Formats: sequence, structure tokens, C-alpha cells
Amino acid sequence: MEAEPTRILVGVNESSLKGYPHPSISSRTAFEWTLAKIIRSNTADFMLLFLHVQIPDEDGFDDMDSIYASPEDFQSMKQRDKIRGLHLLEYFVGRCHELGIRCEAWINKGDPKEVICSEVKRVHPDILVVGSRGLGPFQRVFVGTVSEFCVKHADCPVITIRRKADEAPQDPVDD
Repeated sequence: MEAEPTRILVGVNESSLKGYPHPSISSRTAFEWTLAKIIRSNTADFMLLFLHVQIPDEDGFDDMDSIYASPEDFQSMKQRDKIRGLHLLEYFVGRCHELGIRCEAWINKGDPKEVICSEVKRVHPDILVVGSRGLGPFQRVFVGTVSEFCVKHADCPVITIRRKADEAPQDPVDD
């Protein structure tokens, strides 16, 4: 009997510097860390779940119940609306398929910290991995941090991955 894979939910977002389809520095760092430190070469024992949360009024995305599990799943969607968040998820799903890692990805709309914690309750991952910009206390007051909120409120263990010092942009709020 085959054991259930360890399910890792990874919260991902777009780069505020490069825009779509580029993942943010924090998202890419969290993903690469997960590959290197948790999955390693043991791809059969893991399943990655990618969640991108679009903030209302910024994206206008309507197809939030769609699941994407292979590169082919993106072809029909691309022909319709060329939706921005779709390209971001395609990056992560494409990488997983190159490496032979099972995955799913989806988009929801709302306040990222609330939606991520709600999705943790819904899909019951074994671990939540989120990137962190490493903001100081002054910036946190004005910007807030999704990772801090998830550490306090998610119903599963949370791993926060800070971006590398040499990858931090001049303005730490950028990602």
C-alpha cells in the first residue's frame, strides 16, 4: 500500500518589480528552499499545492474554482482571457512537472492572509510554506505581513522563508 504524499501548500505571488509572469523574490525563494531542503530528490513522497491570492479590484478574476495540475491545463485558459495570475501559477506547475513533482495550483480572491488561512482549513496541508520579505517593525506597521499572520493563525505548521540578503531590492517593501 502506497503512503499518502506529504502535502505542502505554498503561498505564491507576483513580483512587484518585474510583474507577471514573474514570481516575487519571496515566492521563488520559498519554492526553491522547499525543493532543496524538504523534497530534495524524493519527489514521489510529496505533493505541492500552490495558492495565489489576488486582491479584489486589482485583477477582476472570476474563475477561482479552477484547478491546474499539468502544463496542458493552461492552454485553453490562455486562449480566453490571458489572465495575469494564470501565468504565475504556470511557472510553478511547469517547474514541478520538469522535476516530476505532483502538484495542483489555484487562484482565490481576497485578503491574502485571510484567504491563505481559510484555504489551510479547507485543504488540510501538512505544512504551509510562505515567503517573507523580512520587513522591519516600522514597515510592518504600514504594510503588514502575511507570513506573520499565517504563523499565528494557520491550522498547520508554517515555515517562513526570508529572501536572501543579496536578493533584497533597495526598497524592502518591493518583492
